[in-house]
Amino acid sequence: MTLPPIAELIPHNAPMILLDRVLEVGTDQLSAEVTLRPDSPFCDGQRVGGWVGIEYMAQSIAALAGWTARQVNDPVRIGFLLGTRKYTSHTPWFHAGETLHIHIQREIDGNNGVSAVACRITAPDGRLHAEATLTVYQPDNLEEFLKTS
Repeated sequence: MTLPPIAELIPHNAPMILLDRVLEVGTDQLSAEVTLRPDSPFCDGQRVGGWVGIEYMAQSIAALAGWTARQVNDPVRIGFLLGTRKYTSHTPWFHAGETLHIHIQREIDGNNGVSAVACRITAPDGRLHAEATLTVYQPDNLEEFLKTS
């Protein structure tokens, strides 16, 4: 299976596309990759704060939603990060030159657009860098949602 470029799966524009590519995808799971460069967003030339891992996770969730939409010829839509349950970063920094793998698994998919997704960031050798469960929301109709918010 040929996977599309990440820019076709998430509703972001450069420079805020933080992921490099999707490694694999299934019905409720996705793995993505980013190699940090000195000029990567949020990098001070040498490192990125561990807190940015939440955005790597959120963009991986967006990529899964985009992939799912494309499978039924729907457009990629905007979603919202509602919160996280216990984001734990096992490292204060991700370093330039380092490759990160982001793994997500949808645990709960409500029929109201809300999902809970288990996420983890690892090194290519499997070492765990960060983990969390993110709660996300993707409204059926963005314009209606924004009018009522």
